[in-house]
Amino acid sequence: MPIDPHCRPQSIAMDVREALKEGMAQLRAAAVPSSTLAAELLLMHALDRDRTWLYTHPEDGLDASVARKYFAMIARRAAGEPTQYLTGKQEFWGLEFEVNPDVLIPRPETEHVIEVALERLGARGIKINMRTGEPNPPLRIADVGTGSGCLAVALAHELPHAEIFATDISTAALEVARRNSARHGVADRIRFLQGDLLEPAPHASRSFHLIVSNPPYVAQDEAATLAREVREHEPHTALFGGPSGIEIYERLIQQAGELLRSSGVLVLELGYNSAQHVRAILVDQRNWVNVSVTDDLAGIPRVLGAERA
Repeated sequence: MPIDPHCRPQSIAMDVREALKEGMAQLRAAAVPSSTLAAELLLMHALDRDRTWLYTHPEDGLDASVARKYFAMIARRAAGEPTQYLTGKQEFWGLEFEVNPDVLIPRPETEHVIEVALERLGARGIKINMRTGEPNPPLRIADVGTGSGCLAVALAHELPHAEIFATDISTAALEVARRNSARHGVADRIRFLQGDLLEPAPHASRSFHLIVSNPPYVAQDEAATLAREVREHEPHTALFGGPSGIEIYERLIQQAGELLRSSGVLVLELGYNSAQHVRAILVDQRNWVNVSVTDDLAGIPRVLGAERA
């Protein structure tokens, strides 16, 4: 039977080891994925300590208020609320980002977007021209559907000579992204714009060197197949891309083709089983070259890269 998360910490003193063991048991009983990790992260958050401290102080007593906070979070996690929304943070590209239910939780797979973008930019992504010693021209980048701002902030962190325009249809998401840009000291190089896809971005012909996006790509009729944590708690506007999940790509690719410079780079995260469809869109539009698809660590086609002819 599940352990009552409220009874013991209020009535019996417990130490760090006991609290962690009890939290793990509660999450296992609720069939929570990665229950051990979740219990650790929630206790670290409740204590405001790191993992090293947790395992080097197992016999330290737990303050009653901390115990109540911890087991309240355990109960919420057991009910399906994502760990990241409970702690309010998620790591991406070695940087810690604020997250809440207004934004999609950054996934490790999305880091492949950064990897492909930097590889495609090549020497253009280096601030100083290695041949001449002179500064390279500033880069202009768009991040479409920025959400938490993880892609825009990570790119600004890697490319100090870049000006980035980050768009999102959600004003609440943009507020989170703005805070994340300030947190990492790149707010002066990112402009956050509210609107659909690239519509709010500057429309001077051939404005951008790079456009990246992790767009909504889940098919609406696949909602029932998503994990409860995702289906019930993450924002649907950031998840669902239409009846088949690929509708958004055609509009995005069309807009990117109008705004990218010659040899400008487009990098898109792909939904499950969508690589062939998205590649076909690029072929149909006839103004794209050097199209390639990169698999994630699970061998799933995850990121598409292409260049404007």
